[in-house]
Amino acid sequence: MTHDLTLPSGSHTAEGLAERALRDPHRPRFHFTSPGGWLNDPNGLSHWNGVYHLFYQYNPLAAAHHRIHWGHATSTDLVHWADEPVALVPGSDGPDRDGCWSGVLVDDGGVPTLVYSGRHGEHELPCVARGSADLTYWTKDSANPVITAPPEGVDITAFRDHCVWREGSGENTVWRQLVGSGIRGVGGTAFLYESDDLRSWRYVGPLLTGDASQNRGELDWTGTMWECVDLFRLGEDEEAGGTDVLVFSAWDAGTTHHPLYWTGSYQGDTFTPTALHRLDYGGRYFYAPQSTRDEHGRRIMFGWLQEGRTDEANAQAGWCGVMSLPRVVTLATDGGLHQAPVPELTALRRERVEVAPGRLADPYSRLPAVRGEQLDIETTLRLGTGATARLVLRETPDGAERTVVEVSRSHDGAGTLRLHRESSSLDPTVDTEPRYGELPLDPDGRVDLRVLVDHSALEIFANGRALTARIYPTRPDEAVGVGIGADGDVALERFDAWQMASAFTDGPRPLWP
Repeated sequence: MTHDLTLPSGSHTAEGLAERALRDPHRPRFHFTSPGGWLNDPNGLSHWNGVYHLFYQYNPLAAAHHRIHWGHATSTDLVHWADEPVALVPGSDGPDRDGCWSGVLVDDGGVPTLVYSGRHGEHELPCVARGSADLTYWTKDSANPVITAPPEGVDITAFRDHCVWREGSGENTVWRQLVGSGIRGVGGTAFLYESDDLRSWRYVGPLLTGDASQNRGELDWTGTMWECVDLFRLGEDEEAGGTDVLVFSAWDAGTTHHPLYWTGSYQGDTFTPTALHRLDYGGRYFYAPQSTRDEHGRRIMFGWLQEGRTDEANAQAGWCGVMSLPRVVTLATDGGLHQAPVPELTALRRERVEVAPGRLADPYSRLPAVRGEQLDIETTLRLGTGATARLVLRETPDGAERTVVEVSRSHDGAGTLRLHRESSSLDPTVDTEPRYGELPLDPDGRVDLRVLVDHSALEIFANGRALTARIYPTRPDEAVGVGIGADGDVALERFDAWQMASAFTDGPRPLWP
């Protein structure tokens, strides 16, 4: 039984993690973070009997990726989260002795069931665990691993992470599973399996395989391995038609690159792609996303916000890794995905400030009434051709540290969303590389921009496109200024800003609920 939560020997190394994490000025307050220690991929996302369940990769003993457990949190509103008992703990022996890696939760005839990657040495193989009715306690299957080896005769780069669903109708239903992988010398892939009982699996073949020789070094390179594959359908009638979406995170030789997705058609044993898209312009700052369809019919997605500071800084802070805000994912008019924060997040808004509409000045004007490190900003802009609008965030009074969000419209009408972090921090060890991507614009140059600032976590949504990043001002108490300005003809049609309340109660949270 995995709910025997006796701390391993040497657990004194975890002392003080939650307390140090609480004191860190870079720790978000309305994004989900683990109580302390390490957090990475979202796992097992589900809306079960009216409760949202977020499982996640977790090391409660150190802010480092080592001997991963499954943390567990629940929510009824996608805003406030309660820590639950750790769901999965690596075994003392067996296929998951070195970690319980990423996976999913499925409903097996009313029994909540986890399918996850058990790690033993260099081997990562699918395992199964059955849960109690309230999803609190989990029993690992004695037959683990339920797939004992990767496909024969294929030279793979890696083999882990799962997408599992029930397919068919009546007596002809079958479980299907994708396992993220890569074929050496070819590219990333998702291997397709099927089963009648979640325990005995038949290999079908690769669902789709990428070409790692194309676009290497580019922002849409598909990598040599696909992590955290996620297949779902969106559209008017998600059961009978619509657009199929295959999400994956591009990986290569231990380096996490960026999340991408194919749109296309899943039929039979194959996925026929129509287009490849970038999922989030922040690259590795929105990694290993997973989604679920909630009881309201919405496609809800979370991703992992990696850190942009050194391992030593993470260790000193006592925590590492942020979960994104939950997003609603829908089909955009251009055939890609439109992303927006779930509307429930407005419950945290406080102290609204409105800025009068008008033409924006060059280079920018500070907004004394809008200040803080926990903000939700919504603005609508109209960009003339050749114009650029700038939203300045987390600025110190002397301007030495500041972060700039830019939206621009070229003379030929093309739009760009860009994040400048060159001055976000005076700490030379943190990542300040710019992030950018294409911004769809209508003929009027309208931009609906929403920016959520939560200490070091930054999520930007512009006309349905997302850009996620991390920032670490060295003077966090002073880096609270906000400003807005433009080059060229930019009309400010609306600007509203709110202070955001914390989603968590005061005080350290137990590392091992």
